[in-house]
Amino acid sequence: MIRKKELELNALLEITQAINANLPARSLFKIFNFTVRGNLKLTKIALYVWDNEWSCKVHFGTNADFSKTQLEDAFLSLKDEKDLSGNAAFGRFAEFDVVIPAVHKSQTLALVFVGGLDGLDPHEREETVKFIKALSNIIMVAVENKKLVREQLKQEAFRKELEIAGEVQQFLFPKSLPNTNRLKVEAGYWPHTHVGGDYYDYIPIDRTRFLICVADVSGKGIPAALLMSNFQASLHTLLRQTSDLAEIVHALNYQVMENTKGEKFITFFGGIYDYEKKKLSYVNAGHNLPILLTNEKTMLLEDGTTVLGAMDPLPFLNVGEVNDLTAFTLFSYTDGLTETSNERGEELGADAVLKYMEGCRGKDLKTIHQDLMAALDNFKGTRSYLDDITMLSCRVENEER
Repeated sequence: MIRKKELELNALLEITQAINANLPARSLFKIFNFTVRGNLKLTKIALYVWDNEWSCKVHFGTNADFSKTQLEDAFLSLKDEKDLSGNAAFGRFAEFDVVIPAVHKSQTLALVFVGGLDGLDPHEREETVKFIKALSNIIMVAVENKKLVREQLKQEAFRKELEIAGEVQQFLFPKSLPNTNRLKVEAGYWPHTHVGGDYYDYIPIDRTRFLICVADVSGKGIPAALLMSNFQASLHTLLRQTSDLAEIVHALNYQVMENTKGEKFITFFGGIYDYEKKKLSYVNAGHNLPILLTNEKTMLLEDGTTVLGAMDPLPFLNVGEVNDLTAFTLFSYTDGLTETSNERGEELGADAVLKYMEGCRGKDLKTIHQDLMAALDNFKGTRSYLDDITMLSCRVENEER
């Protein structure tokens, strides 16, 4: 008995050293296997471990192949040792004498099925079960701690990714926007928990023309932010070479396709206003329909093409034009606005935004954005926002006085 105790203590020392050496979980399970087989007079064993699902990590001496055997429902919430003793109700597991749970903080982390206890006297059986409990608990707590450390590292990496993506995204937005009697541009960006790929811009082309745009990339995090950063750089570069919207959009589509191989896409609205020609030229590439308000009418800007990056070449492209445009308000946004849902699961929808905007012809642009967000907060109730929200408004007063 003294010799057995020495072996058990040496085994516990070995497993402790292995844990301190930060050996992976599979190595700890091997040590468990060797220790149980070498130090205890057991004929069979199966170790089931919980890691998002139950699976058998160790088994020997069994009639069935427990590596391919699903755990019986009767064992899933087991917290105390249970005698099996050939009870046919336990199916294949009836070949074991007892099942011993390894419990940590009220959670069952592992189940040890043991056979070969029949030949032991009551005291030896009790000591053997106690040793298996100690051994399995030490190993499983160590494995669980490793999982927690991995999860903490994942969360830290994710936090850092969001931080980097947020910094990248901030570089996409213009540092300042015009606010003159002739031209006012107002933008608002309300980020979701996860950094997305929303982008808006105001880019002066020359003395008489400027471009405004809003875009949204599929996906979130660093990949989305980097893709949109590349998109922004490409747009700025192209605008220095040409102001032809069709040429620009074809080139942007090619660039997105090359970068993502069709795995991501970008919705985009870009409009160029010409003061001298009093004309707005625009392309809507699968984006939410911007709303154009004049004193006489309301228009939805839908001419354009499909989303960018889904196919090359684009199947069609129509550049929209609005002529004789001297005084107007243009409101554009990303789908985080219209797809916000209330407690009944109903989305706000584009019609509600259009109805609101039709009453905003003379309203201050910043107030429009603030009022919309206040209405959206009231609409969603206790529901969370599911996406970033971007709004971009432009007001031009180009009438001759």
